[in-house]
Amino acid sequence: MSESFVVPARFCGPPMSGNGGWTSGHLAQLVDEALDGGAVTVRLRTPPPLDTEMAISRADDGTVEVWDGQTLVAQAFAAEPLDAAELPTPVTYAQAETAGPAYEGLRSHPFPTCFTCGTDRDPSDALCLRTGPLAGQTTLHAAAWTPGESTPELVWAALDCPGAWASGIAKREMVLGTMTTAVRDLPTVGEPHVVMAWPRGQEGRKYYSGTCLYAVDGRLLAQAEAVWIAM
Repeated sequence: MSESFVVPARFCGPPMSGNGGWTSGHLAQLVDEALDGGAVTVRLRTPPPLDTEMAISRADDGTVEVWDGQTLVAQAFAAEPLDAAELPTPVTYAQAETAGPAYEGLRSHPFPTCFTCGTDRDPSDALCLRTGPLAGQTTLHAAAWTPGESTPELVWAALDCPGAWASGIAKREMVLGTMTTAVRDLPTVGEPHVVMAWPRGQEGRKYYSGTCLYAVDGRLLAQAEAVWIAM
């Protein structure tokens, strides 16, 4: 991968900045551990600009940084392995679809152009995930996803916004601060998959979430933990 960095406008979160998950996943590919299925942490320092060529720098400890001129945009580095022992039991694709109509973004959305979850996007050009609470659950959410493309960046994007909806973005606007993700395998284009999301607590303006991606047969493809910052 080239040692320059661009977030195409297609992959926006808010209208004028990059989707946190896609941007993080793109940067994570410059960390060697990501190529072997290891966990990578990405810390977003400022909203990533769109269609802007940014510079990459590498520190002696392996940290990869992306810079917009003199502004540090994001940092990525290898992380400790994520624990899969306490992940939720996968639900079926039909159960995830049933949760979709309860997606709070259908009533009010802080970022309707978001690549992952925006309601103003076309499914042919964006993920359009509808993350809603599962029946009989108080905190566990799910979204049905049949990918039309399959890249690590799209997996990171799919694991991004569902965590925000599970953490209550409908009640308070928040943005992604830090995301740690391990991608075991990529999803299969055209096959049904399930994204699951749940809150992991709160400290002041920080909200913590967990997400995971399952294949239709229940196989774990990827998981993530994120820190969200309330605006």
